[in-house]
Amino acid sequence: MAKAKSTAWGYVACISALLYAAPHLWWGMGISVAFPGDYNSFPNNVWSIAIGFWTMGFVAVFAALFALSFIKPWGRRLPRLMLLTLGWISSVGLTLWGLGFYYLRFFIQIGRVTSSPQFIYQDSTIHPIIWGYIWYSLFLIWGISLGLTVLQYQRRSFVQNGEVNKSMSIDN
Repeated sequence: MAKAKSTAWGYVACISALLYAAPHLWWGMGISVAFPGDYNSFPNNVWSIAIGFWTMGFVAVFAALFALSFIKPWGRRLPRLMLLTLGWISSVGLTLWGLGFYYLRFFIQIGRVTSSPQFIYQDSTIHPIIWGYIWYSLFLIWGISLGLTVLQYQRRSFVQNGEVNKSMSIDN
């Protein structure tokens, strides 16, 4: 079992995924709390709601379980290479997605990028900007904490595999 100190980042990644999942699931139920913008402007058809809210919410719940697979004993039943590959890809993707907002905001601020007509309101009004900083910070925290979890898992599982290999070669 992993030490408590080495599991903290796994729990942060899990909680980040659940913080992403929760609003998507309640938006899917028709609750508009914390919706970024006008909830009524979201297309009110079955497929948009199913994909935009329910699918994204449930994928994030599975992502929370995925983060726990690196720190819980049941995660050892999953192939190490699969966990590491999916973990690193997810970590890099989430981190870059989170950084993308900051990158864009920086270039809008210095005048190197101008908003297209459909995003002028969103890019110049304080509420959507603050919401963006909160939301994309979540992706950044999620990606970095998942990366640290994967790194600790990789080191821990390498040491465990190395010790197993040494003991097997000594016995022969």
